[in-house]
Amino acid sequence: MSDTMRTLIQRWREDQNATYRSWFLWEERVKNFRSIRRGIQQVVADIEAGTFGNAYRGSSLETVVHSIAEQRQIFKGADHAFLWKPKLRIPDIYENPDNQRAFGRLLDTCVCCNAEAQVLAAIRQIDAKQIKGLGPAVANLLYFLHPTIVPPFNTAIVNGYNALTGAKVKLGRWDEYLAMRQGILALNAAYRDALSNDLGAIGGLLFDIGSGRYAAPPRADDAVARAAWEVDLAKVREENAKAAKALAAEREGDRTHTEVQGWLRDLGRALDYDVWIASNDRGRVYNGGKLCEGCLERLPEAIEKTSGTDAIRLIDVLWLYRGKAQVAAAFEVEHSTSIYSGIVRMLDLALGTEAHALEGLFLVAPDGRQEEVRAQLARPAFSRVADLKVRYLPYGELEAHRKQMARFGSGMKAIHAISRTLI
Repeated sequence: MSDTMRTLIQRWREDQNATYRSWFLWEERVKNFRSIRRGIQQVVADIEAGTFGNAYRGSSLETVVHSIAEQRQIFKGADHAFLWKPKLRIPDIYENPDNQRAFGRLLDTCVCCNAEAQVLAAIRQIDAKQIKGLGPAVANLLYFLHPTIVPPFNTAIVNGYNALTGAKVKLGRWDEYLAMRQGILALNAAYRDALSNDLGAIGGLLFDIGSGRYAAPPRADDAVARAAWEVDLAKVREENAKAAKALAAEREGDRTHTEVQGWLRDLGRALDYDVWIASNDRGRVYNGGKLCEGCLERLPEAIEKTSGTDAIRLIDVLWLYRGKAQVAAAFEVEHSTSIYSGIVRMLDLALGTEAHALEGLFLVAPDGRQEEVRAQLARPAFSRVADLKVRYLPYGELEAHRKQMARFGSGMKAIHAISRTLI
């Protein structure tokens, strides 16, 4: 098929009305990447803050998906998958808070990471949640974050891929999408000199084939193509199964995010601090009650007026001097999520006007994440972190000593003793 495929690509590239010239070479395309990334970051921020809401209309997600749908013909109808369908209760990210947070974690991870393995791991994690109605259409969001890793996805692209390869990809399943992605990468590698590292180019070609603008070149051996597809699909499903087992083992071995927040809440109160629980976590269940019980209902006015207050409200746990508008210590619990966003929130606090009283900034994480925390703190974006002396507090040390500290401790001395400096 090599010669006929190259002939097709050449004709497609020269066609003024095909997606290559009308969208891929569109002058505004790169600018749209930047604005869509910012929009996705706003979706993450709204979910973390608990302000995302329970409806698609009027949400930050509608804004960003609408901007994608305006990306010429290839993304027309991109918003259909995210529209709330009340009779079917899908996609289940508007009325189910846990699913909404999982969706936010997927986007947050993909915003913050650069590696293919991290993107694929995040996709497998959202697939493992089996969120009703939330399928590979999300790839259209991820494409604008990682255009060389994630190809766009819609019905026409799937139809084009099936016509071109003889595969039988079905809509709505992440494992089918990931197997198709492997095939797309192979095709793109074979014809990269005529396409691009940006998978939008081959996505546009598949779109134009699938929508009927171009016919697929004749295939010499459909049986071989189908067999190759089955191999790809089997490989993807095997990788998904391994990832699911690893995730289950991690969840079984580690403490939950909420439980560690509860430890820090109780310890802070025992040490005579006022305690603040992140605004989006206040209603979580802990020990038969709510996580926010016995804690501040709102931050002191002096802190509320600072420029970074929206981020400060989302810090997992704050200890404040009793009756004062001064934060003594801040704790970000990073159970299994991106460490990046937690550091950014603490920076907003540490660089603010009320930071002079701070005695400690702590990243609280499973015992095995120390090097990951160290690597994040070494990022150029956090060049000022060294001055702030952010410390690593392992779960194991906190669990082993928290009761004794609550009974006999005072102030921050004991916390500093069981935590570690990283820079």
